[in-house]
Amino acid sequence: MIITAARAVIEDQERRDIWLDIRDGLIHEIGNGPHPSAERKFPGTLIPGFVDIHCHGGGGYYFSNLNADQIRIAIDIHRKAGTTTQYASLVTADLEQLKAQIEALIPFVQSGDLAGIHLEGPYLSRAKCGAHAPELLRAPHLEEIKTVIGWGQGSIAMVTIAPELEGALESIAWLASQGIIAAIGHTDADADTARAAIDAGAQVVTHFTNAMAKMVGGQSMATEVLEDSEISLELINDGTHVPVNVIEILKNSALGRTILVTDAMSAAGGDDGKYLIGDLAVEVKDSVARLVSNGALAGSTLTMERAFINFIFKDGVDIVDAVHASSTRAAQIFGLKNVGSLNVGKKASILHFDGKKIELITF
Repeated sequence: MIITAARAVIEDQERRDIWLDIRDGLIHEIGNGPHPSAERKFPGTLIPGFVDIHCHGGGGYYFSNLNADQIRIAIDIHRKAGTTTQYASLVTADLEQLKAQIEALIPFVQSGDLAGIHLEGPYLSRAKCGAHAPELLRAPHLEEIKTVIGWGQGSIAMVTIAPELEGALESIAWLASQGIIAAIGHTDADADTARAAIDAGAQVVTHFTNAMAKMVGGQSMATEVLEDSEISLELINDGTHVPVNVIEILKNSALGRTILVTDAMSAAGGDDGKYLIGDLAVEVKDSVARLVSNGALAGSTLTMERAFINFIFKDGVDIVDAVHASSTRAAQIFGLKNVGSLNVGKKASILHFDGKKIELITF
C-alpha cells in the first residue's frame, strides 16, 4: 500500500510531501512528492507509534489483573490513543501475587501484544513509596532478584529500584549485565548514591521529580540525574505531576534524554470515580488520581496521545523533539530496532497527527 502525507517526521527531521510504500507490515520505501499509486492521503503529519515504557493499565483494569480479557482491554485503550509498543508496569505486591501477575502477562509478551514487563516495586524506599503499600516493600537482594527475573522467562524488561537500599547497586549491575533496564526511582537517594547507581548501570529515572527529592537547589538526586549526560528521564506530562518550571528546565538541559510516559492507572480512558491501586483506595477527580488515605498522587489518567499533545502545545516543544521523547528515545534505550521512528525496514506502526488528535493508521 502507498500512503502520502503533507508532512512526516523521518530520521529526526520533518519532511514535506512524503510517500511511504508499506508491504507486509513494514516500511519498504520512502520518497518525496506525489505518487501515482497512492491509496490513502493524509493532510497532517505522519509520526511513529508511541512507545510507553511505564503504564499500569486503562479502561478500568490493571495489567496486574489475572484475567486475560481485562489485560486485553487495558492494552486496547492505549493502542487507540497511539501506543503501538506497550510495556506493562506492575506495582508492589507480595512475591506470590507478583509471580502470578508476571505469569499472566507472559503470553502477551510472547504474542507481541506487549513489549515487556516493568516491575515498579517492591524494591522501593518507604520514605518515597507514593501509591505503593509500604508494608510490602523489600530490599533488592541479588539472589531474590535473580529468582524474580526468572519468573518472567525473558519477559521482564525493566525494574525500578531505590538505589540507597541494601543490595541495590549489586542488583543494578547484575540487571544491566543481563540486558535488563535498571531504573532508579521511589527513592530518597542523594546525589552521590544516584551517581553510584548510574555508574553501576542504571539507565532510566522513574518519573523524574516524582517520588524523589525535589529540585530545591544544591546537590540532590534530581540535580545529579539532570546534569548527567547519559541517563534517561521519564516525564509524566499531565500538567499535574511535574511543574511547568521543571519541564522548562528539562527542555533546556535534557530534552534529548526525556521519555514521555503515562504511568497510567486503571482510570485512563475512563471516568472520574473510585478506583484501587493494589489494595489502596484511589479517587479520580477532574482526571487526577489521588490516594484517599493521604491525597498523594496515584499514577495518572494519561494516554500517550495527550502527553504528546501537551508537550507540543503546552510546553512549546518542536514536533521532532516530541517524537523523539514519545517514541525514539525509549526504543533506543530498550534496544528496539524495528520501532520508534519511520525508516525503511521498520514496522509500519504509523500515526497521523492532524494538529489536534492522533489517528492510528491500520493496514
